[in-house]
Amino acid sequence: MMNEARLGVGLQGLALGEVACQNAASYARERIQGRSLSGPKAPDKKADPIIVHPDIRRALMTMRAYSEAGRALLLWTAIQSDVAHRSGDEKESQAADDMLGLMTPVLKGVLTDKGFDHAVAAQQIFGGHGYIEEHGMSQFVRDARITQIYEGANGIQALDLVGRKLAMHGGRAVQAFFGQVGEFCEEHRSDEKMAPFTKALKKGLNDLQAATMWLVQNAMAKPDNAGAASTDYLHLFGLVALGYMWGQMVRISQTKLADGAGDSAGFYENKLVTGRFFMERVMPETSLRLARISSGADTLLALPAEAF
Repeated sequence: MMNEARLGVGLQGLALGEVACQNAASYARERIQGRSLSGPKAPDKKADPIIVHPDIRRALMTMRAYSEAGRALLLWTAIQSDVAHRSGDEKESQAADDMLGLMTPVLKGVLTDKGFDHAVAAQQIFGGHGYIEEHGMSQFVRDARITQIYEGANGIQALDLVGRKLAMHGGRAVQAFFGQVGEFCEEHRSDEKMAPFTKALKKGLNDLQAATMWLVQNAMAKPDNAGAASTDYLHLFGLVALGYMWGQMVRISQTKLADGAGDSAGFYENKLVTGRFFMERVMPETSLRLARISSGADTLLALPAEAF
């Protein structure tokens, strides 16, 4: 029951971030303020719509890149649940159940943390209008906040991932995930069109594997190292899982365009742009997460309690 609820809350966080983003995008196309740094884009108006400004695009593209991959990851995980419960092949069912258990804390923790972040970012695009009740953006922020808390606070989700799911069945699930992502990168390594995506994904996977090995080597003797690393590890894992979804979406989009996508061509071209944004602007965060994890728990725990 709790695992099912956690997946549902992950969907709730994703949905709140998405609806906030849609409202922000609509507002950004209409709100005029200032001129584009590269020259007027709406010379017939007193100012340009704020969607021309790079920082507004940064926020909108970040929300979009996470949301599209988040939907894919939720559906991919739901399929694991179907296979686990309905497959007649015992080995296939076990592998799917392993993956479902591994991904549950990732989906709950990452999608709700990001859902709240995106609701706040969308509110920011509205400026002062986002802080009053007229546009409803503050409601999205309030509604998204609870998703990080209930059905297991996200700090607990991170501890569940690091303390239970990684070691479960001798690490069978996490090794299977590493294998899937690694095989995908290797399969498309010589494809020039896929190279910008697979290279970034492989770098993220390498960081995740390095973080996992660091935990293996440093968490048993000093459990506080695992606790100190847990939230960063959760988000590092999430970045790679979302990047894996982008890799698959990009591959399909390229195939569809090559086959002649017709009226859907714009949809697939937008997928390629958004996927490239994720790999260039979001995926590099894996290096930051790895650096934090490998710094250990010493400075985190150095101050006495009375110093706070």
